[in-house]
Amino acid sequence: MTLNRLLSKPGVESRFHIDFDWWEREGRDFRVDVARHLRPEAAHAFASAQSDEMIDLIDGETAEITQVDKAQYLLREQVRPTNEFVGEHTSMVDAVFHILLANGNRPMTPNELSVVLNRPAQTILRTLGGKVVYKGLRPIYD
Repeated sequence: MTLNRLLSKPGVESRFHIDFDWWEREGRDFRVDVARHLRPEAAHAFASAQSDEMIDLIDGETAEITQVDKAQYLLREQVRPTNEFVGEHTSMVDAVFHILLANGNRPMTPNELSVVLNRPAQTILRTLGGKVVYKGLRPIYD
């Protein structure tokens, strides 16, 4: 753990993302949770995607090219925020997970997530900013 992580505590302006490496470090398969956030037609394509098949992904804002596996590419193209997956009865963790998937895993702050989810930023921060990591949702330490 870096010194920066030890000394800093995330705030409402801290950026959070899905750390896909967390799933591997924890010996878990992120596809299990992701499949719950897909419509049936997208779930089929996602389930059949080979994780070793790499695709160039171009960021629409920065033009940065990164390689992602086909499953992550499909997520970016297939997941859209909907009331079906982000409703008032959806858990905070599931809602944030879905929003970040739909957003191409572009980091978002609790303040930004608050606007999308219509929930207080402090509540989002308390859920995501603790010691326990849920579904790979982690702050980015610059």
